[in-house]
Amino acid sequence: MSEMSGLARRMWHQLEPVHAVLYFSPQAFEEAAALGYDVESRWPSYFAYRTAPLGRVGARLATAAYYSFSPRAVAEHIPAVWEVASPDQVLRARLTAVDRTYRHLLGDGAPATPEVTEAAELARRAAEGLSLAGRPFAAANLDLPWPVEPHLVLWQAATVLREHRGDGHLAALQAANLDGCEALVAFAAIGAAPVENFAGRGWSEEEWAAARERLAARGLVTADGAATERGRALRDQVERMTDELAAEPWRRLGQERAERLARLSAPFLGAVFEAGLLPMTSTLGITTVKAPG
Repeated sequence: MSEMSGLARRMWHQLEPVHAVLYFSPQAFEEAAALGYDVESRWPSYFAYRTAPLGRVGARLATAAYYSFSPRAVAEHIPAVWEVASPDQVLRARLTAVDRTYRHLLGDGAPATPEVTEAAELARRAAEGLSLAGRPFAAANLDLPWPVEPHLVLWQAATVLREHRGDGHLAALQAANLDGCEALVAFAAIGAAPVENFAGRGWSEEEWAAARERLAARGLVTADGAATERGRALRDQVERMTDELAAEPWRRLGQERAERLARLSAPFLGAVFEAGLLPMTSTLGITTVKAPG
């Protein structure tokens, strides 16, 4: 792993939770409910919030962008989410949700400190000017107007950066010849997350078993779904390529300023972990634990 690739992975671990509160905080569910979404499950608001930057897209385009969600799971929510609220309404609601979440976690005055302002400026500098070919989610989020409040600028920049990485990850999966379901089976096979954690992606037991059989035929997993040495090597290749494809913003920002951003954004990360907002294990392979205290 090169120095910049390693930095890209560290910054992902730093900024991913800062972004991900949108899909888990009580305030985000409240804002979604106010729009009319069913919040008994997190998926209606997830698909609305995350897809809204793309506009009023249909199921085929959304499925292509999401990649590892089954077409059936995507079609359950898209385009139906736009019958509840327009993408513009959803975009306004998600900024309100993030604003309320971080004011709750950090206090009303905390988001406007000089440290947060500096963090926002650094994150925005990292996000602007990215190469966006083949990066639909990153491009759509970068097309949005920047908020005024520094903590929302920080969040939006973190969103652009994590979507930039995510788009690149899908390219790495395609390069490894892993389709959407196979990608998840291979990920579960190395123990990155329990199989049951992937249920929300919408693949049936039959589809999961068929994907496992295809991977077994390639020598990537055993009959019971455990990764072989070749399977682990392929997943390592995917992660290395993902890190390399995510290194651009940190190469331009420079290690010193990236590390400064990590330090300045640490209170956001710590507050998210301390509040226990995120699952203890996620399908991203990032384990979230409460900060010691």
